[in-house]
Amino acid sequence: MSGEIYILSLTASSIGFIHTLIGPDHYLPFIMMAKAGKWSKIKTFWVTFLCGIGHVLSSVVLGMIGIAAGIALENLEIIEGTRGEIAGWLLISFGFLYMIWGIRKAYLNRPHSHVHVTDEGTFNAHAHNHDGEHVHTHNKNEKKKSMTPWVLFIIFVLGPCEPLIPLLMFPAAQHSIAGLTIVSIVFGIVTISTMISIVFVSLWGVNLVPLGKLEKYSHAFAGFAIFASGLAINFLGL
Repeated sequence: MSGEIYILSLTASSIGFIHTLIGPDHYLPFIMMAKAGKWSKIKTFWVTFLCGIGHVLSSVVLGMIGIAAGIALENLEIIEGTRGEIAGWLLISFGFLYMIWGIRKAYLNRPHSHVHVTDEGTFNAHAHNHDGEHVHTHNKNEKKKSMTPWVLFIIFVLGPCEPLIPLLMFPAAQHSIAGLTIVSIVFGIVTISTMISIVFVSLWGVNLVPLGKLEKYSHAFAGFAIFASGLAINFLGL
């Protein structure tokens, strides 16, 4: 590895860490959705990891195509800026709608009773709310699959890594394809590792705080956090 590529790799590591740390959209949606949806550690890891992969790889592919095709850096920056604005608006829209849904869910989630008819023709009545799980007999036991991870994945694929192409990929490409590959991989590893680390450390801290009666508003809080992340991207430039 040449001295220039070594320096660029160190720069990629620093930029990947700082870029992720100062961008709450890189981790806040996962923290809040994992808390609200009671995601397992395995699910939280894979959703964060795959979204991180999509986030970095989309910029790497665009940068590779741009360099190979000889597209001017200014044009690539315009494309990345447009992608970032679209991703920000998608976060705003998704967060707002999810917040409204969370408020409605909390409002409707008051103690009430249900009467079910079993296969044997007997009646099964119970009182509950929907904050936690309840046990009763149903004719069909269907698991509801959430589309939230897929929505986050699509948004993160559209979201660019703004400093990657102009500050790292273009300078590395002046030396060699191998150097370009190394710098891109270093940036990706540091970015995704930082995302996962922040998510799990933050979740550990959040889980220590008892929410009590506010627990039923967890989905609304998650929606607001995602909504605020989108606002931070489009209006604060984070």
